[in-house]
Amino acid sequence: MTNTFPPGFLWGSATAAAQIEGAAHEDGKEDSIWDAYARVPGAVANGHTPEVAVDHYHRMPQDVALMKRLGLGSYRFSTSWARVKPGDRFVNGKGLDFYSRLVDELLDADILPWLTLYHWDLPQALEEKGGWTNRDTAYRFQDYAAAVYDRLGDRVQHWTTFNEPLCSSLIGYAGGEHAPGRQEPRAALAALHHQHLAHGLATGVLRELGAQNIGITLNLTNAIPDDPEDERDVDAARRLDALWNRAFLEPIVLGRYPADLLEDVAKYRFEEFVQQGDLEIIAALIDFLGVNHYHDDNVSGRPLPENARPSLRPTDKPGRSPFVGSEHLTFPTRRLPRTAMDWEVNPDGLRTLLVRLGREYPTLPPLYVTENGAAYDDEVSEDGHVHDAQRTAYIRAHIDAVAAAIDEGADVRGYFVWSLLDNFEWAWGYNKRFGIVRVDYRTQERIIKDSGLEYARIIAGEYAPSR
Repeated sequence: MTNTFPPGFLWGSATAAAQIEGAAHEDGKEDSIWDAYARVPGAVANGHTPEVAVDHYHRMPQDVALMKRLGLGSYRFSTSWARVKPGDRFVNGKGLDFYSRLVDELLDADILPWLTLYHWDLPQALEEKGGWTNRDTAYRFQDYAAAVYDRLGDRVQHWTTFNEPLCSSLIGYAGGEHAPGRQEPRAALAALHHQHLAHGLATGVLRELGAQNIGITLNLTNAIPDDPEDERDVDAARRLDALWNRAFLEPIVLGRYPADLLEDVAKYRFEEFVQQGDLEIIAALIDFLGVNHYHDDNVSGRPLPENARPSLRPTDKPGRSPFVGSEHLTFPTRRLPRTAMDWEVNPDGLRTLLVRLGREYPTLPPLYVTENGAAYDDEVSEDGHVHDAQRTAYIRAHIDAVAAAIDEGADVRGYFVWSLLDNFEWAWGYNKRFGIVRVDYRTQERIIKDSGLEYARIIAGEYAPSR
């Protein structure tokens, strides 16, 4: 393995507006679907809400100073549609003022702004009109993208349309764990296609307005049959790969939906959502692909033994299935270390995924690992520091995996650790900590964890492979 990354390799960290900003109803912002969903009894752990989050809206300069201290080359953040266009009725100048100040702070700190337009916070007013099941929402997203570019396009060079559309379509509209919390498989497929359409429309308008670096971020997995000799497990892995990976990659890269996926979901009449010309719009040229990866998925299609407890993916709540057509999938546990999310720790999965993408999709643009990280139950020690040895090891091992993938020919140009700050972790509320910076949710004090200090050393050029 090489000891250095390619020249210009980008080291960064990432967050999302709804998870860190707070100020959920200040300066004109109105409800997003996550503000509304968090008020549903039992929807979010302990009744937590994003109302205050980690108060980044008011503490942004302090947080940018932390980024500079860590030596970040880039900061991946999202703009909140519900802040920029409250209720999707008008462009909110005060909301855009915040993001303009953020961009200026980043540039003054010599940190590249990497903007994501949609990280799951649809205006609740649009959800009440059908949300992503309504085709018109794709065109409203195009307008929102143009409004953000109009204000920030003179300084922001990198534009991501969507973060993890799988979560905001299939898990939000079929699994019911993410906002808006619906459990309607056909609605989820409508949301999937309309988000693809929105991506294509936004890519087109951003390109027309002058944007040069446009992409999308997908959360991708390696679907591994629990028993590769059992055809039921092999087919289960194929189905998961079709729905989790290829349903997103192929429309964007190849301008088509996978044939086996269409067969798998035939009973939901998915083709009725796809109008003439849609796939040409969706397959608009992108300049980079963001890859989010935390763990692989070991999957089985075998019936569970009688009285056995179903093994759902760790992101699921008991009894809920986030996948359309996944009624007969289970996820048996392998003998691997686990994070506080109960996710496997298997760094080689990231290497495998990055290499596979390049080999199976040779027309893909450059790749960036736009999220990778781990939640652990770390605490402040008596010495006032956070000695998160497990997270530190996780990050180092996954950076090793990126280096190995590059050695094997993967065109990877950057790595963003998730997350800069402990934050509102969606349905888990404030119970799970992913940050390389600890946040005391009572006082809002920030402490750089050992993992953050180690990441800073790696960024500074002190990286050496651990294997």
